[in-house]
Amino acid sequence: MATTTANNLGTVTAKRKPVFVKVEQLQPNTNGHTLTVKVVSSKPVKVTNKNGGRSSLSSRPTQPARIAECLVGDETGTILFTARNDQVDTMKPDTTVNLRNAKIDMFKGTMRLAVDKWGRVEVTEPANFQVKEDNNLSLIEYELVNVEE
Repeated sequence: MATTTANNLGTVTAKRKPVFVKVEQLQPNTNGHTLTVKVVSSKPVKVTNKNGGRSSLSSRPTQPARIAECLVGDETGTILFTARNDQVDTMKPDTTVNLRNAKIDMFKGTMRLAVDKWGRVEVTEPANFQVKEDNNLSLIEYELVNVEE
């Protein structure tokens, strides 16, 4: 059932109920996914700041971005999730999270799941499924092929 809300312009927009998908349903270069996953593992990634730790607009040092590669999954498979900044603290092993408005980024021909500023990572109650770790979608390499019609 869709609910309606009025925004500050006076127009009414309908809110849709989220449609949860499973990991095995994810496809390259897609977005708008909502899914519930368990964090299997999380490892920080070292990020190098190209401008020596200084922002281009001021002489003050900038806070380096924190990034972690997290293996997440459900009962259908696993995929690598790229956690950024505050998301790194949320993505602890054995935590169950809801990913809202997640997207699939391609990195070296493989799929990575990410949630940008338009999405949300929320800790939820522990899920009662066993993660299927032998179906890692991030191990499948894709190649862009031009098809002539």
